[in-house]
Formats: sequence, structure tokens, C-alpha cells
Amino acid sequence: MTLKEGLRVRLAADTRLTDWVAMTEDPSGPAGAVAGSLSLAAGTEGTVVGVVEHDRQTEESREYERLKSLLDAYGAGMPAESRKQLEEKVTGLEPAWTAYRAEPLRVTVRVRFDNGFILDDAREDLFGPA
Repeated sequence: MTLKEGLRVRLAADTRLTDWVAMTEDPSGPAGAVAGSLSLAAGTEGTVVGVVEHDRQTEESREYERLKSLLDAYGAGMPAESRKQLEEKVTGLEPAWTAYRAEPLRVTVRVRFDNGFILDDAREDLFGPA
């Protein structure tokens, strides 16, 4: 399911959220760390208020894309030796490009639940349609 802003969603499984907060020394209290956790039940409904698609493209896959485009656009008019060198570079970068294309796009969402809680940077596969 592809999520978009405004879509009503339901938490697909019980989800436990935990976090540690480091505290600095405070004259009014002790220093240390605080742990917190919150459990949200499967079926908790809310609304998607933000969607972020994370670019995971590597330097090598970007370079492949750039050089391949150059080869496709100008390769026919290039001197033979220059074209051969460019083709070799493109061939050498093909594994990085193939790996990039095979990896699914990572999408995270921000959901405001009906109970007032906001869950940010959550994987989209945690939710189903409401």
C-alpha cells in the first residue's frame, strides 16, 4: 500500500516504542538517562500527515546514470577511443546501478493517531487502510 498525506490508516500490529534520553547535569536534580516506552495496540487509527521518500542512491549509481546519459546522447558523435573509454566506465558501474534499482525505495510516514499521539519516521509497512 502506498501511503499519502490525508489517508486514514490503522496500525497493523501491536507496536512498542522505546527511547533513551541523555540528560546533562542539572543543579536542580540528578544527572543520568531516562528510558521511556509506549505501546500502541494493533488497530489504532490515525491520519497520515507526512510522507518522506528517502534517497538511497550511491555515488556510483549517480555516476552511472550521468555517464550513461552522456553516452546515449553524444556517444555516436564521439571519437572512437573516447566512446570506448566511456563505455568501459559505464560497464564498470553497472553492478552499482543494478543494485540501486533492485533495492526498494525506503518510505517513512508521520501519523497523527486519533488518541493524539504522533508517530514520526515510521516505516509505511506498519500501517494498513482504515
